[in-house]
Amino acid sequence: MRTEVRTFVIEQLADMSYDVEGIDDDTTLGPAGVDLESLALADLAVRVEDRYGLSFADEESEKLALMTVGEFTTMVADRVAGASSDRS
Repeated sequence: MRTEVRTFVIEQLADMSYDVEGIDDDTTLGPAGVDLESLALADLAVRVEDRYGLSFADEESEKLALMTVGEFTTMVADRVAGASSDRS
């Protein structure tokens, strides 16, 4: 699941006109990494929410900006797995 989420995130960043060449799991989403501004980070979060049926709390946005791509994709994959097991 994590690989699928990572692929989706990279595809969305490319769709949002960000340079995805060289992005790896250690690249931060915010400054000094992908350099997503708050609006772009919100856009990415909404795309992930729509795709995976998740929701991020408003207060999480600052935390998301500090995450690496790897941390973000792991968190999303864990939430998806948790949501799936909750339905079982």
